[in-house]
Amino acid sequence: MRFLRRPFAHLIPVMALTFLLGGSSFAQLDGTDRGIDPYDSSTNFEVGGVQVDVRAASGEAARTEGWRRAQLLGWRMLWARTHNRPVAEAPDLPESTLSSIISGIVIEQEQIGPTRYIARLGVMFDRARTGQLLGVSGQIARSAPMLLIPVMTTGSSSYSFEYRNLWQRAWAEYRTAGSTIDYVRTAGRGIDPLLLNYSQTQRRGRGWWRMLLDQYGAADILVAEVELRRLYPGGPAMGVFTARSGPDGQFLGRFVLRAANSGAIRTMLDEGVRRLDGVYRQALAAGLLRPDPSLVILAAPLPAALETPVEEPVTENGVAAAPEPAQAPVAIQSFNVQVATPDAASVQRAELGVSRVGGVASAITTSLALGGTSLMQVRFSGDANAFAAALRAQGWNVSVVNGNTVRISR
Repeated sequence: MRFLRRPFAHLIPVMALTFLLGGSSFAQLDGTDRGIDPYDSSTNFEVGGVQVDVRAASGEAARTEGWRRAQLLGWRMLWARTHNRPVAEAPDLPESTLSSIISGIVIEQEQIGPTRYIARLGVMFDRARTGQLLGVSGQIARSAPMLLIPVMTTGSSSYSFEYRNLWQRAWAEYRTAGSTIDYVRTAGRGIDPLLLNYSQTQRRGRGWWRMLLDQYGAADILVAEVELRRLYPGGPAMGVFTARSGPDGQFLGRFVLRAANSGAIRTMLDEGVRRLDGVYRQALAAGLLRPDPSLVILAAPLPAALETPVEEPVTENGVAAAPEPAQAPVAIQSFNVQVATPDAASVQRAELGVSRVGGVASAITTSLALGGTSLMQVRFSGDANAFAAALRAQGWNVSVVNGNTVRISR
């Protein structure tokens, strides 16, 4: 009996493998379950973790009273944090004054009963008005822009922006207005999962890191790691949180938090973000969080062979004229531009409008906040006064916030 040999039968497994690999590569870039927009954190002080437990005649009345108490507790906590003093020493403010400086209430967790309200809330304070009452300026000195990459390890898998996860959401929802760290947080869409994945955090070569930092408008890298360990599905869990910085993964601190069950994991991660921010702030104060000099791109010097001799001008009498003084080259400076972005179209219009300003070399949105204030990194040939004048010439309203940070609006 003869068997008929099928042509190209040996290529079928190879074609199937190619199809599967191609599909996985395509899935790395596409998909609807990707990307979380960071919260706006540019104009408010925020105090989180305010616990209230109130009883009243009805659940709605208890909720109203709970929010009123949270405002006073939030003010005391903010005053104590700013002055590094005990909460009990914080001065009380009239309810009318509190209402004028508070810009919002953030519900972190709440339970409403027929006559009882139990919640963990966050209180947002207007930066300009509250700064006057605190005795500090509305703006705080912050670090250089730091590109944040959150890495989560569950089981034997480590990932960052490959797909949506609770650790990415915890960092996206964390309001960084009160922090001294200038976080550059990405939404995790488009090319982000391929550029800012877990493997990239293990890379030590400076060349690729320089390209990424220039792309995202940052000066250095922060890697926030969490290893989630579960006792059994739905049961207790433990999170090991680690703070690292720089392309070499410099260790800054580590701590452990525990969750009673799966429902408490998200609360544990929110607390982990808050405490990691404290680790980064302490490192900045200790001088450990400085941009790595090896990440700075230096222009190569001009070869001597390319230098052309300059002939001295000669007058009619044969006397050489005095050469005109050479003009110093205009240095390119980096500016942080705050602009209101109510929707995605406004982001594109702002980038396009600023990039058309004379002297602007690049304009990149580094912190996106739809419905709030986004932050652009702009490279301009000139100083702050020249930059403001060039923006006004294009029809922008410009107000200088602090140093190289300006706010613009139409």
